[in-house]
Amino acid sequence: MPELPDIAAYLSALEPRIVGKSLERVRLASAFLLRTAQPPLASVEGRIVRELRRIGKRIAIEVEGDLWLVLHLMIAGRLHWRPPAAKLAGRQSLAAFDFPDGSLVLTEAGSKRRASLHVIAGEEGLRAMDPGGIDVFSSDLDSFRAALTSENRSLKRALTDPRVVSGIGNAYSDEILHAAQLSPITLTRKLDQREWERLFAATRDTLTLWIDRLHAEADAGFPEKVTAFRKDMAVHGRYGQPCPRCGEKILRIRYADNETNYCARCQTCGKVLADRSLSRLLGSDWPRTLDELEALTRR
Repeated sequence: MPELPDIAAYLSALEPRIVGKSLERVRLASAFLLRTAQPPLASVEGRIVRELRRIGKRIAIEVEGDLWLVLHLMIAGRLHWRPPAAKLAGRQSLAAFDFPDGSLVLTEAGSKRRASLHVIAGEEGLRAMDPGGIDVFSSDLDSFRAALTSENRSLKRALTDPRVVSGIGNAYSDEILHAAQLSPITLTRKLDQREWERLFAATRDTLTLWIDRLHAEADAGFPEKVTAFRKDMAVHGRYGQPCPRCGEKILRIRYADNETNYCARCQTCGKVLADRSLSRLLGSDWPRTLDELEALTRR
């Protein structure tokens, strides 16, 4: 699933291509994509794009008249920049947003249709789309700690809860926890001051590292190969491969649709975490599907 650095890369690539340009037409190939009826989708056509914004893991596109198109790519949704009036060919093509210089095409791999498009009127409607998690770059250590300890949850769960932290998912939470040398199942209220300082710094530093890397790629061309598994990652997607810090093999724990990768030597004092340990600790608190996770909103 595209997370904060990936969404930032998309926004960086889209800004020079569509901001200030007229959204001439929106073409839907899948009726399941559009999740709102009012305002009608046709109301955004012919209007100039004014702003791009990230709302958690969503991409928000403002057009004249204070109307917003909000895209959530979910697990397998991806964006592509194509020549003007590009054809929507194949089952994976869900929609095209036509501009004078090209078409922004949304695809989704697989048979499940999880990606969504909302048409929203006004800032108030846009705020309702925000799950409410804090922005780590505009928060300080105290507010970060307060958000993650509002409930006593595992670090993995707290970091990936969109109501707690904005834009972090399975991939970058693994990278953050490895950088901080903390176990994914440690409870938030068990951390001491130095561990909180490490976690806060690792969260910012890891996201900044990948935002910068993906921004550089977006400058070279539209990001066509957004993936949760990148060869330069330390632990995520590297099960069985050597840890770049200590050389031990990367391990994993799995629960429902989720997989956590970690280094036992660097993060758990050599303890191997069995799948049943994670399940017993988290119980019903952990959403069983990514759909359930992304459906969470702050109450």
